[in-house]
Amino acid sequence: MHFYITGDTHKKFDRVETFCQDQHTTPDDVMIILGDSGINYWLSPKDEKLKERVNRIPITFFCIHGNHEGRPWESPADYKLVSWHGGLVYKEEKYPNILFAKDGEIYDFNGKSVMPIGGAGTVNKDYRISQGLQWFASEQPDDTIKEFVEQQLEKSDWKMDIILSHTVPIKAEPTWAFKARKEPITVDKGTEEWLQTIYDRLDFSEWYAGHYHVETESMGIRIMFEDFDEI
Repeated sequence: MHFYITGDTHKKFDRVETFCQDQHTTPDDVMIILGDSGINYWLSPKDEKLKERVNRIPITFFCIHGNHEGRPWESPADYKLVSWHGGLVYKEEKYPNILFAKDGEIYDFNGKSVMPIGGAGTVNKDYRISQGLQWFASEQPDDTIKEFVEQQLEKSDWKMDIILSHTVPIKAEPTWAFKARKEPITVDKGTEEWLQTIYDRLDFSEWYAGHYHVETESMGIRIMFEDFDEI
């Protein structure tokens, strides 16, 4: 069994299909997507076509929550919490190769402890809403999720082999990659600030994030986009 990892896909899986063909993957292998897979984007039957395509790719997808997608429980689809690699994941029976991480669960990946912490604030949320673009009120972890994450870390003595997040602690933001915009930039940095408090206490070996559409590393955190790696 191999555990591969990549950044945001935003409904585009051509590069993932090519990678899986080249690596001769099977559903026993796992592809971690660091948020914004786009699979629960419409929260309606419009998502079905993409799910059907993704489920045919010969690998199991383990999706971290991003900010440009809904939470599984917001979808009309029949998601259920099931056990997987020592933790709980959201899964639809009809799409067994597509799994969504539950923030704060601790998974066992080849003997390594792995915790997902998804979500982020969207740049210019109000602008997106005014233009009729998709925006999700559940994009950032709420107080219940944050409390669960911290309780789980407390039980683990604030030690974790691998953290899988969508955004990063605020001091690790790749500000050099931020795009200039015509309209005034507004974004809620609550998740980044909270992740910083976790980073400051946590003893970890590896930390991976997506969100920024760049490939870089800072403060021991690797931000990924279209590259692939194996953990």
